[in-house]
Amino acid sequence: MNAGKIITEDNDIRTMLLNSKKIAVLGLSPKPERDSFRVAAYLKEQGYRIIPVRPGQKEILGEKACASLDDIRTRIDIVNVFRNNAQVMSHVEETICLMPKVFWMQLNIENHEAAKLLTGAGIDVVMNRCIMVEYDRLCRKNNVS
Repeated sequence: MNAGKIITEDNDIRTMLLNSKKIAVLGLSPKPERDSFRVAAYLKEQGYRIIPVRPGQKEILGEKACASLDDIRTRIDIVNVFRNNAQVMSHVEETICLMPKVFWMQLNIENHEAAKLLTGAGIDVVMNRCIMVEYDRLCRKNNVS
């Protein structure tokens, strides 16, 4: 098994986003005014398959919601995290079981202990970046050079 890495370079982020299809959104709120909802809706508009991960919800954005990452029964490319730093470690083990290509911590979320465990298991990590902003900046057809 190859070790994962912390992804920081634009070319690596662009390649990863363009080669991904399914994104589990951990902490996706059903409330349209929340950042997680807006980001997930945007990603869905760009053609990604969104899998909401939110206990107590049956459906968000027209997609069947899962109570936890352990409930996902399909291959995932990215786990996009909308949880605070203190809650990130509680999702490392289930993420390793799921083995996505990337564990993406949204803006203002940075957990180096989790990143070390995830990269050690072969999962790439992005920290403290908004996936919507990065997609718009690096992948939108009018922005790709």
